Amino acid sequence: SSHSLCQPEREEMFHRGPGLNLTSGQYTAPLAGFYTFSSTLHIARREPRRKRQGCRGSRLRVLICVQSCCQHNSHLESVSQLESSGDLFTISVTGTLYLQAGQYASVFVDNTAGSPLTIQSGSDFSAVLLGV
Repeated sequence: SSHSLCQPEREEMFHRGPGLNLTSGQYTAPLAGFYTFSSTLHIARREPRRKRQGCRGSRLRVLICVQSCCQHNSHLESVSQLESSGDLFTISVTGTLYLQAGQYASVFVDNTAGSPLTIQSGSDFSAVLLGV
């Protein structure tokens, strides 16, 4: 895919617990095992309505990827249609992934719409170790 993957503009928009590196925005697994991941993003579209193309919405994908490998089986994904009239959207992704000790997971937004997006405060990203 030729679409760019965007990171949140400001790291303080996420509530982060132990294991998360504030510089890289990555959660690193302390132990090998199955982790349940969840992320809910509140996303604002900053492009004026008059500049939007056509009347149909565009797709927005939110992914939680292991080792930044979003194209393989090591990721969770949620797809939402953005209505052309809306300015604020909420999209959630949740599921279970297996991580080796030292592997990291992070959240990506695949913005196929191409219009500027901002991750709003109140968005969250969490990881819980289910078992080894």
